[in-house]
Amino acid sequence: MDTLTKIPTELEILAGAQPYTHGFLPLAAAYCRQLGVVELVNRLVPSKMKISPGVMVQAMVLDTLTGRSPLYRLEEFLAEQDIELLLGSAVNATDFNDTNVGRSLDAVFDAGASKILTEIGVNAAKIFGLDPSVISYDTTSTSVWGDYRICEDQKSPNVPEITYGHSKDKRPDLKQFMTELLCIERGIPIFGKTLDGNSSDKTSNNKMLSRISSIMAKHGLGSGAFVYVADSAMVTEDNLGELKDNRFVSRLPANYATCNKTIINAVEDDNWTELGILAEIPGSTNRPAAEYKACEKTVELHGESYRAVVI
Repeated sequence: MDTLTKIPTELEILAGAQPYTHGFLPLAAAYCRQLGVVELVNRLVPSKMKISPGVMVQAMVLDTLTGRSPLYRLEEFLAEQDIELLLGSAVNATDFNDTNVGRSLDAVFDAGASKILTEIGVNAAKIFGLDPSVISYDTTSTSVWGDYRICEDQKSPNVPEITYGHSKDKRPDLKQFMTELLCIERGIPIFGKTLDGNSSDKTSNNKMLSRISSIMAKHGLGSGAFVYVADSAMVTEDNLGELKDNRFVSRLPANYATCNKTIINAVEDDNWTELGILAEIPGSTNRPAAEYKACEKTVELHGESYRAVVI
C-alpha cells in the first residue's frame, strides 16, 4: 500500500489517496456476506471481545485464501488491506493481533467448530441450490511438530489427541491429528471435525453413519433419500448394519474373499457393458484415452446381498 503524492494535475482530487490491490478478495468477502458468516458465527459463539468472533473468522478465511496457511500475523496482512471493504466495518488492523486471534479461536472451540461448519453448510446448500443427495465422506491426516504436552495432559473428550498414527502424508515419524469431512457437490463441506491422530477410518465411518441421519435432516433429506460415498474402510459388518435404509457407494476391500471371486467370475462370463472413454480431456495418438467396461454381479456380505460392479 502506497500513498499517492505525485499525480497529474487532472487527478489532483486523488492526492493523499491510498491505493489497494485486492485481487479476488472482495469477491470472496461478498460470498462470506451472502452466507452470513459474521452473523452466524456471532450467534453461535458468545463473546464480549472488541472484535466479534464473526469478523475475526471472516478475516482468517480471507487471509487463508491468499495462500498464507499459518493463522498468525493477521494484523500484518490486514494492514495492507481496505478493512472496511473486506470486513464491513472500519476497525484497526492492530486489533487483529495474535492474542486476540487466539482468544477468538478458543471461543470458537468452546462453542463447537463442527456446529459452525454444519450451519454454514446448510446455508450454502439453500442459498446456492446445492444438491445434497450424494454425500462423500473421507478423512486425512495433518502432521505437526512439537511435544504437545498440554493436549496430552488434558485428555479431554473434546480435545483431539496429538499422537502417532497412520500417516496419509507419508510422515510416520511425526505426530498428527486427523480431520474428517462430509462433502456434497464434489467437494463442498457440510460437516467437519478434528479427530485423534490414531483414529481408525473404520471407526470414524461408523460414528459418522450413526449421526448421518440428523445431519442430512437439516438439508430436508430423510433416511434413504441420499447416497453415502466412502472408501473401502466403510465396508465392515458394523458399518453396513449402521447404514440401515441408506444407499451407499464404496469399494469392496480385497481382504474379502468374495472380492477376488467376483472379479474372476466377471472375466470368465465376459459379459461386459461398454462405458467408453470417461476422461474429460481427449487422448492423443501416442497416448489414447483409456476405455472402460463394466460387469454387474451380486455379492453376499454378512448375510445380506449387495450389488457389485466390476470395472
